[in-house]
Amino acid sequence: MLVALIIACEVAFWVLLAGGLALRYLAGMPRLGAALLLCEPLLELVLLVVGVVDLKNGGEPSWRHGVAAFYIGYTVGYGHYTVRWLDRHAAHRLAGGPKPPGPKYGRDRAVHEWKLWARTLAGAAVAVALLQGAIWYVGATADTGGLRSWQFAALRVLGIQALIAATYSVWPRKAPAGTGADKESDLAGNRP
Repeated sequence: MLVALIIACEVAFWVLLAGGLALRYLAGMPRLGAALLLCEPLLELVLLVVGVVDLKNGGEPSWRHGVAAFYIGYTVGYGHYTVRWLDRHAAHRLAGGPKPPGPKYGRDRAVHEWKLWARTLAGAAVAVALLQGAIWYVGATADTGGLRSWQFAALRVLGIQALIAATYSVWPRKAPAGTGADKESDLAGNRP
């Protein structure tokens, strides 16, 4: 049942997102669209409650609880960022708004990657905390090895994201010659 709920929450996330953006930009109802977008955190609350109830009713701690914790952690770390990113792109494509800026080169891109790492840190911290809470909740009588392995998986994801961010810091991506972005990138790299 928990796996089906995780899938349902993911589908509902995208349905709410598409519906909210369609209301904002296609139907001309920005407040109703924003209200629909604000309903998205309720999905994670439902998932959290169902996971706790599953453990309370004697459900064996398993990979399903690990996936649920990761899903909630991702939403905490990246949910608002994802919605905001898609909202800017929808405004550009559907409502004639400005093209969303994006750091592509140099120091700006490295800073962007470290900000993504900070989001990953927040998501991993939430996932690890939820899994630790589940371990404490079920106590020593249950096999919690699966939950502990998901905690280590969260730390591995965090480490991989740090390596990615570090590569952008050590070997910054340079703009193609003659695009004008290379001059901006050079100026950005020479800031005090």
